[in-house]
Order: sequence, then structure tokens, then C-alpha cells
Amino acid sequence: MRHLLADMQSDELTEWMAYEQITGPLGPERGDLLHGIRAAVTANAAGGKGRKSVPKDFVPKWDQSQAADWQEMLATARALNSRLGGTDLTRGGDSGDAG
Repeated sequence: MRHLLADMQSDELTEWMAYEQITGPLGPERGDLLHGIRAAVTANAAGGKGRKSVPKDFVPKWDQSQAADWQEMLATARALNSRLGGTDLTRGGDSGDAG
């Protein structure tokens, strides 16, 4: 991000943001959307009557961290650490008084 901001003036960044608003997402997010469209078309062609699929049904939600508070995020990190055989070095963790 620092490199981007060092090489690009705010007016150019604003132009790119406007371009993305008109043409749709740029980068990997666009690929997710295109694959979601393809998957929805396939599901609708193969499915019977009932609810039709939409691309959003097939696009993963990558960053959900804003919905969780810090205690939930810490609990998730501790659970993942434990499953992967790690050692919790924080206060209240499984290793005693470190942290």
C-alpha cells in the first residue's frame, strides 16, 4: 500500500476508484464474481423448479473479521493455534505466565 500511495497521486487513485464503480471490481474479486455467475447459470440449468441461484450464492466471503469483536477473534485464533499444535504464549494461555 505504501508503494501505491508513493507512486500515485490522490486524483489518479480517485479516477481508478470511479472506474471500478462503473466497470465492476478489479483483480481477484472480479474472478470470484465471474465464477459465481458461471456456477449460478450451471446450477439453474441443472436444477428443477424452485428458488433460482444467484452469483452471490457462490462467491466466498473472504473477510468477515469486522463482524467479530476482539474476544471472538482471540478465541478463534486460540482454537486454530490449538488445532495446529501451537503453544499459546499469551496471558491466560496454556503456557503459564508468559505474555
